[in-house]
Amino acid sequence: MDQPPAGRGRPARMPRALRRAQVLAIAQELFTSEGFHHVSMDDIADRAEVSKPVLYRHFPSKLDLYLTVVDARGDELLSAVDAAVATHPPGEVRPHDARAILTGVVRAYVDFVDGAGESSALLFESDVRHDLEVRARVERATEAVTRRLEAVLADVAGVPPETAALLAPSVAATAQAAATRRLRAPGAASARDTAALVARLAWGGVAGFLPGAEEPDDGTDPVSTQRERGPLDGPAGARPA
Repeated sequence: MDQPPAGRGRPARMPRALRRAQVLAIAQELFTSEGFHHVSMDDIADRAEVSKPVLYRHFPSKLDLYLTVVDARGDELLSAVDAAVATHPPGEVRPHDARAILTGVVRAYVDFVDGAGESSALLFESDVRHDLEVRARVERATEAVTRRLEAVLADVAGVPPETAALLAPSVAATAQAAATRRLRAPGAASARDTAALVARLAWGGVAGFLPGAEEPDDGTDPVSTQRERGPLDGPAGARPA
């Protein structure tokens, strides 16, 4: 017996690309709200109204589907950061141009988190980190942003490369934390003000490592370790009462 034509008792078949995008959107929503370990392929298939064989034709496993969702979020963040860095291409730049780039990178984080909402947590707070290869894939975007910041600090600001390698992850983590906090805090500062404040904080630290910056002149070693002095110790040489 002939099948009834689309629109007369049988829905039209959804194009493959559109079906795949629909599955990704539903998977992102479920992974964000429930976490990787609490979502099954059955759950995703039911929500997408497809059979499991159809779902597996698009994605061989739940992990493959999860990482595809994570990669998409990561690509969005990287595109935003690259756009901020590209505002000052290599060439005739001044060290303080790095401050403008840092502000742009922080704003990229804020705008990304604003747009992604809680799904940004798939990049920043993923519950799939037990396997080293999976962890590297999940953290791919963060590592790429860190490398870009490292290059900005070294090539534009003139910070020594080994120092830039240590500072860049801290700047990225600060931008990420501020953007996430703003998302979850009612009445938080505007995106523009958040970017300006966090960049000011970051630049205040970075500026101390610029060529020609004065070392602290307080009689102490500017670089100390926890083993040398504890956080509750008083001034150098002081003894507990």
